Amino acid sequence: MGKYQPKIETGEGGYVLEDVPHLTDYIPHLPTYQNPLQHNPSYSVVTQYFVNVDDTVTQKIVVHKNSPRGTHFRRAGPREKVYFEPDEVSACIVTCGGLCPGVNTVIREIVCGLYHMYGVTNVLGIEAGYKGFYSRNTIPLTPKFVNDIHKRGGTIIGTSRGGHDTSKIVDSIQDRGINQVYIIGGDGTQKGAACIFEEILKRGIKVAVAGIPKTIDNDIPVIDKSFGFDTAVEEAQRAINAAHVEAESVENGVGVVKLMGRYSGFIAMYATLASRDVDCCLIPESPFYLEGEGGLFEYIGKRLKENGHMVIVVAEGAGQELVAESIREMGKQDASGNRLLLDVGLWLSEKIKDHFTRKMVINLKYIDPTYMIRAIPSNASDNVYCTLLAHSAVHGAMAGYTGFTVGPVNGRHAYIPFYRVTETQNKVVITDRMWARLLSSTNQPSFLTSKDHASTPLLEDTHDVHGEVIEEAVCGNNSQ
Repeated sequence: MGKYQPKIETGEGGYVLEDVPHLTDYIPHLPTYQNPLQHNPSYSVVTQYFVNVDDTVTQKIVVHKNSPRGTHFRRAGPREKVYFEPDEVSACIVTCGGLCPGVNTVIREIVCGLYHMYGVTNVLGIEAGYKGFYSRNTIPLTPKFVNDIHKRGGTIIGTSRGGHDTSKIVDSIQDRGINQVYIIGGDGTQKGAACIFEEILKRGIKVAVAGIPKTIDNDIPVIDKSFGFDTAVEEAQRAINAAHVEAESVENGVGVVKLMGRYSGFIAMYATLASRDVDCCLIPESPFYLEGEGGLFEYIGKRLKENGHMVIVVAEGAGQELVAESIREMGKQDASGNRLLLDVGLWLSEKIKDHFTRKMVINLKYIDPTYMIRAIPSNASDNVYCTLLAHSAVHGAMAGYTGFTVGPVNGRHAYIPFYRVTETQNKVVITDRMWARLLSSTNQPSFLTSKDHASTPLLEDTHDVHGEVIEEAVCGNNSQ
């Protein structure tokens, strides 16, 4: 078998379907079976059991009347025909990367979805991430075992970074007789899932590989948002509120809150907008400077003079170049290849104190709730979302689709090729309306110089994570 070639179909009016692989693409004449869901008493009230095989979901929902129909993805959901008999299925679930609210919910709903919808009873949890395929034991997962795990944070099967040896992983999959693999993780994990799919394709074995995108930072492209994001924003409010109470209770109080956001500032932006107690939000996408006219120090001095206190929210990836210049350390990586970040919150707090203590009394409190936020269970909204993700993945694997990740696109769940969610990262575009709303809410400067404004690219229409039309830079990520 050669390297997998993307399946692209075109139609009238500029219609493009970026399809996902199917087992029959490389294993012809596979037998099909009636989907047992139609005989499930729980679904007897459903008017239409199955989605139409030709249903697709459009990536860009706002178009001009004469513009092309654009890119579409295959709609997720149960199919009339399946390519696995329940007794034949041996599934496994693996979680990789950092913690995120909702991981246990996804695990629970994959297990319960397979069991209750399709009658699958053989599901294994792979311990401790990718390396668990060949170096650790497995955990049998049953509906009874996973019944209340959604009430806990973390992942009951453990996680790790790195440890990806494609050949060994697929050897383990074959040795264990596994034929459905559910992989929960971020962009690095999904890249690993793509490699596993490629190796399975090369060996020509009947194994469906389904990805469930996980990143608390909401930086996975194409999909509307990632699970755990709503919970993270909600929990971040507690830290912001604490910082605000501390700051307004003392003379010239400054509360600094560091939130998640290695490369993308979505959590910091949405938490700021939701709070209304934040005076300044700093994110990786928007460079800032400290000294001089229009700088952060000038703005802090102005706010303290006006209000007597202020709150600053900073994403963990913001201002890394400034921090590196100060302590001359940058470039180290973790086991997944991610750049190790320097503590911008602590650095910024010290810089503010050093600058202002020479001029006035200042009381600064630094709050870092990042690990607390990552470790909590998901809220009600994310629990429902995780259920839909898990069930969509199960329906796809049972229907013979493989080499895909699942997620909502304009509110409709779809099957998306791995390469589309790993080719870039979602970022806040600082020339769109959402960032303008934040600047208006906080009254902070944009920190853009006249030179920056001159180099700002032209704008085009697209949509944000909640489906609203915004103006984004052409050279920015237009996939949200």
